[in-house]
Amino acid sequence: MTAPETWPEGWNVERLHADHAQALRISHEFYDSATEHQRLRVFENPTFGRVMTLDGVVQVTEADNFIYHEMLTHVPILAHGAVGRVLIIGGGDGGMAREVLKHRGVEQVTMVEIDGAVVDFCTSHLPAISAGAFDDPRLDLVIADGADFMKQNADCYDVIIVDSTDPVGPGEVLFTDSFYGHAKARLAPGGILVTQNGVPFLQGAELTNTMRAFRALFADATCYLASVPSYAGGAMAFGWGTQGAARRVDLATLQDRFARAEIATDYYTPEVHLAAFALPPYVARLIG
Repeated sequence: MTAPETWPEGWNVERLHADHAQALRISHEFYDSATEHQRLRVFENPTFGRVMTLDGVVQVTEADNFIYHEMLTHVPILAHGAVGRVLIIGGGDGGMAREVLKHRGVEQVTMVEIDGAVVDFCTSHLPAISAGAFDDPRLDLVIADGADFMKQNADCYDVIIVDSTDPVGPGEVLFTDSFYGHAKARLAPGGILVTQNGVPFLQGAELTNTMRAFRALFADATCYLASVPSYAGGAMAFGWGTQGAARRVDLATLQDRFARAEIATDYYTPEVHLAAFALPPYVARLIG
């Protein structure tokens, strides 16, 4: 493979990791901020459809976002079984809200996004991701810092989903012990906190640090996995923390809840749900 530095024009080269890069061909460019701070781009790729990158790092794609969004929403919601209130931290593209709102039993979704311009941008340039979620009356969009909201807000939620960027820049505070402690305080009895924790094969320290904090906070602290093609480097980890027994739900119960929900999915099934918690040894060692 040609060295990343010599890729020709017309390719987006992601250099998130020191020893690994991936490149996506740009068949058409829709937007490029090209600012001196963060470079936000939206382009078309023949395989992944519209792709949004931040400083070259893939944030979301039209083609495979369903895997990430389905696994961060349906796993905790169906494991819980009686979710009425959901809090989403981040998720400005609207994909997480889209999947949560498919559950008719969910009465209210609070989504906290630090930058309102991100929501406007994604609605304009990536409308297929949110698929009308921002028009649902059950969604309360709050433009605020997620860490501050978690610390100051007094409401409680059945499920809290942290849809953060990688732990650098503005997203770094969402990976701290303090933030996780405040999140735990916002969970209703039996509530579940789930987080995105990167690709363990390349970002093992990220998962290890989160699980260290979770083990100090929750009776049940672990992670589960899913493979998202545009997040290169192997399976992606999602943190799981709860004081309840939701992870021990059996297959028959999950199948019944899923059937009653009448949700169409492209990745999630009750069988995938349970299998996602079966961790290979290299991941199990990372979580301690």
